[in-house]
Parts: sequence; C-alpha cells; structure tokens
Amino acid sequence: MSGLIAIVGRPNVGKSALFNRIVGKRIAIVHDQPGVTRDRVTAEAEWRGRKFTLVDTGGIGLSRGEKATDIITQAALDQVHLAIEAADVIILTVNAQEGVVPLDREVADRLRVAGKTILVAVNKVDNRKLEPAAAEFTELGFNKIFPVTAIHGEGIAALVDEAVSFLPKLSETTPEPQELPEVLKIAIVGRPNVGKSSIINALTRSERVVVSPIPGTTRDAIDVPFSVESEGIKHHYLLIDTAGVRQENRIDDSIEFYSVKRTDESIARADIVIFVMDAESGISMQDKKIGGKIVEENKACIVVINKWDLVDEAVLEARKEEITRREKSERGPKKMTTLAEFAEWVQEHLFFLDYAPVIFTSAKSGFHLDRLLEAVRYVSDQLKQKIPTSILNRTLQAAIETRQPISAMGHRLKFFYATQVKQAPPTFLLFVNRDELFSPNYNKYLSGQLRKAFGYEGCPIRLVPKPRPKTIEPVRKRQEAAFKRKSEGSHGESKRRQDRYRKGQRKISSRSASR
Repeated sequence: MSGLIAIVGRPNVGKSALFNRIVGKRIAIVHDQPGVTRDRVTAEAEWRGRKFTLVDTGGIGLSRGEKATDIITQAALDQVHLAIEAADVIILTVNAQEGVVPLDREVADRLRVAGKTILVAVNKVDNRKLEPAAAEFTELGFNKIFPVTAIHGEGIAALVDEAVSFLPKLSETTPEPQELPEVLKIAIVGRPNVGKSSIINALTRSERVVVSPIPGTTRDAIDVPFSVESEGIKHHYLLIDTAGVRQENRIDDSIEFYSVKRTDESIARADIVIFVMDAESGISMQDKKIGGKIVEENKACIVVINKWDLVDEAVLEARKEEITRREKSERGPKKMTTLAEFAEWVQEHLFFLDYAPVIFTSAKSGFHLDRLLEAVRYVSDQLKQKIPTSILNRTLQAAIETRQPISAMGHRLKFFYATQVKQAPPTFLLFVNRDELFSPNYNKYLSGQLRKAFGYEGCPIRLVPKPRPKTIEPVRKRQEAAFKRKSEGSHGESKRRQDRYRKGQRKISSRSASR
C-alpha cells in the first residue's frame, strides 16, 4: 500500500489550500466561505519519490452529540469520519490568526480517540510575527506542531517530510511493479439534481459521495476509482462525479462558477462522458447546451435517462392503453410506450449526439445499471479501433462515388487517399483536390457511411480534408518545361556566335577598303 494522509479540521482554516499545495495542482475549490468542501477529495501525490494518497475533507463544524440541521452537513461529516478511519496519518489544520477556538478542541478530541498519528499544521502564518502563535496550539495535546502558509508554500516541506515518515514502510523485497492497468476515465455530467452522485454510489455500492435532494450538493470534481470483472476480465475505471451545470445567467456566486469550471475540465480529461438527464423533466435547453460542450470536446458519450422508477408505472399503464387501442383499431396519434421509442425520441431532440447510445436507468432501484456498464465497455472497445488503410480507402471511395458534394461552381470532388491518424476520437485525414467541397452536411454523410461500415457507436468521428498543394506540378510537365528552357538556351548561344562572326567580318572588310 502507498499510504493515506487525510487533512482534517474545522471549517475555513485552509484545508483545501493545503491539499492543493501538497498535490501541486488546483484540484479542490478554495474559497473564504466556510463549508465549501463536502465530499472527500482524493489525489495521488508523490513527495521525494514516495507515493501516497492525499485526502481533503469537509470542515467539522459540530460538537459531539450536536445534531446536524440539514442532510448535507451530516453527510459531509460522515465523509470526514470515513477519511479518518482510512488514514495512516492525519494533518489537523488550524488557523494561527484566530488562535485556539472551541471547535479546534472538539476536532482534537475526535482525532485523539481515533488513535492515529496526528500532525498539527498551523496555517496562515503569513509573517514572522505570527510564528510564536503556533506554540499556543500545543494545548490541543499533540507534540508535532508545524507553522505553515498554504497559499505561499512556507513550511510545507517540513510538514510533508514528517507526514511521509509515518506512512507504512515499503518492503525491500517488494516485487518490481507490474505494468499499470489501463484506467478508463468516465465523467458523469448533467444538470443539478439529476442523480449523478447516486449513480456513482450505486455502481460502487458505497456512500462514496454526498447525495441529497438539494440541487448543487456536489461542488468539487470527485475522482472515484472503480473496478469490475466481466467474463473473466477485470476492467478499471475512474468515475468523475461533477457539479450540476445550471444556466450561466443563474450562476450567482464564485463557488458555483468554479464548480462549473471543474466540470468543464472533467469533460476535457475524460475518455467517455456519461450525460445524465432526469426522466421526469425531459430534455431542457440547458441539457442541449451541456450536450454541446461534449460535442465541442469531441468526446465519446453515453446518454443516461435516470430516475426511470418515477415514470415506470405511468409508462406501463400507457402501454396497456395503447395495446387496447390498437386491438380495437381506434384511430389516434401513436403514443411512446417502449424504451426503444423513447430512445428514438431522445436522439431526435439531441440530434447532434445521435451517435450516443441511450440507456434508461434508476440509481435508486438499480434498474439497467448493468446495461450502463455494458455500454461503457462497448464504447471503449469502439474507441480502440484501428481501421486498415486499404479497407478505409475502399469504403470512402465508394461513398464519394455514390454521392458527390453539391458545388455551386460545378466542381467535382476527387479522392486520392485517406488514413487514420488518431483513435480517440477516431480521426481520419483525407487527401482530396478541393477541401472547400466538404460542407457540414457532406461531412455528416461520410461519417454516417463510416459508422455503417465500422460501427463507432458512441464515438464522434472527425474527418480532416487536406487539399493537394496547387504549387506542385506533375512530373511530366516539369520535364517538358526544363527541356524547353534548355532548347531555348542552346538556340540563343548559337545566335550569339553568328552575330560575333558577322561583326568580325565587317571589321576585316573595313580595314581592306582603307588600304
């Protein structure tokens, strides 16, 4: 094991800033407002060659025996307890500028019971005048006190050196590390309160992330490692829980702004995006905007209609009524009553994501979560395809000959050669005579022909036309031009010789006449 270090403390003492400083990246959201962090934010870190897992936690803002006033506060506190239980070393973070407060003593008492190695990080020691204030925190009962400034990085080296020294020792007889398994990164995105966190908890069968009916519960992007075995093969995933994305004009504070930014970054770094929507509310304009972000990033996608348990009974009842109507041969508009019909309706409204498979799920009941994992495995396999160049060229040649692009000038598209230059997303470079003939409609037509031939379900296809340079002339024309220049040059030389000869003859004649 690499070891686990947890950062714990009361709200607003700089835990997330310390976490980001040690990891060396801006992962956790840092804000002056207390209670910003709710979930356990984890990251793999390395210090002087020693690898370990670092965990940021929400602030402990309750005394023992005090009940939480809302479900989010209690859930965040439960996450802190899980981190304390799993940690090898705990960094208790306090605020030097405020001194020892009752909540610091409360947190210290909780940690003392845990029986773990405790280091005290006295944060916000921004100048030397505050360094003596660090000694005040010895009253918490811990000997190892480290004055630090997380924002500027002062004192961090000594703190982490000490923390790493208490991690489990790595055995000298540890075998050479094998090749790391391939980990598929899956970002789960959508509007607030559509069940993204519930799906992660249902898949991992744990309470890994905080779930509540209150929109906006998730703020940070939470990485959750997850492994599952299928047909004797173990698949490794990194599930990324993200904050819900609201309309831009409704984002009214900086915390939500940074949450949405973390969501955008999660889409960019993911291999596959699971786009979650609410079965009750249907497809909204904001859903289409989120789908547009996925398309802009050229990401493989699976559309999930969650909370199907809320509409399942109504759909079954409608199905019975539709069967009865058809048996009686009654006229009327046809109703959607099967999952296939609903999936077609979804793809019609999300036409720009029509390549994405549609899965109907319920995180609460577990309905079709197995199909969701099957879809992930299938789309992952599609992304790994490498099309042989000869087959690719025959397929594109046939498609172009079958249907030429529309040209106002009457030009005809000539296809020379194509090759696959990237697998994720599938990217193909096409050498043609005129790239301006590639309109969006014709691009979509060729992409559709490639899907018919090779599948690529759930994957965007990128076609990059490249025209033949007009400055390059055929070899025969270049040879003819060179021969012509050579002929003209030899003819000019003979003419100059004749002129010199005639000029010499005239000089001789003039001399003879003068005698």
